[in-house]
Amino acid sequence: MIILLFVLTLAIGLGSSAFVRSRFAHYDSVPGPTGYSGAEVASQILQSQGIRDVTIEESQSFLGDHYDPTQKKLVLSSAVYRGTSLSAIGVAAHECGHAVQDQRDYAPLRWRIASVGITNFASQAVTWLPILGVMGNVISGGTAIAIMAVCWGIILCFNLITLPVEFDASSRAKVILTQLGHTPRAQDQEGVSKVLSAAALTYVGAAVSSLLYVLYYLLQFFNSRDRD
Repeated sequence: MIILLFVLTLAIGLGSSAFVRSRFAHYDSVPGPTGYSGAEVASQILQSQGIRDVTIEESQSFLGDHYDPTQKKLVLSSAVYRGTSLSAIGVAAHECGHAVQDQRDYAPLRWRIASVGITNFASQAVTWLPILGVMGNVISGGTAIAIMAVCWGIILCFNLITLPVEFDASSRAKVILTQLGHTPRAQDQEGVSKVLSAAALTYVGAAVSSLLYVLYYLLQFFNSRDRD
């Protein structure tokens, strides 16, 4: 059962990642109507929103784009930083959406930031606990199952908090791009929307996967109690 669950969640992760890459590649060949690069669009968005304390940096990591609220830093992959396609400006605008959330003290973003530490701990636990149980027999039985259920529950909560953060950032991005004249045509708006919707599927997939693990370990926990 656990092997089947692992294969299923792996397929969800790989499938959503492949879909994002495919959608990004498709619209990366469609030039943005203004010809501005992702970095230039990001700079314009930040200025238009009155954000002056956020720096924009280039990263070599493919689709490793993110906003770091602790260092007030917008990190864009080279394809986005230098690219002038609909994909590039869409992703850049999305990350700017997180900076806008930070500026306006968007509650779900605050919750996500606050839960990073405990979620990292839970992620380490679900990785190492099964190994310790099998190889070292350090912890086993109902206690281990309960810990796994709790840790996956923490990860699930983090993934659920992430969903409104990501959807809201995309919504802000699409509105601001149109307001600044970067997506004046319906087909431009549709292209950006499809890229960002594909990216959102990775977060949905992560939430579904963590939910499946929570249900599995809860079922194992209650079965072990019935046997006892």
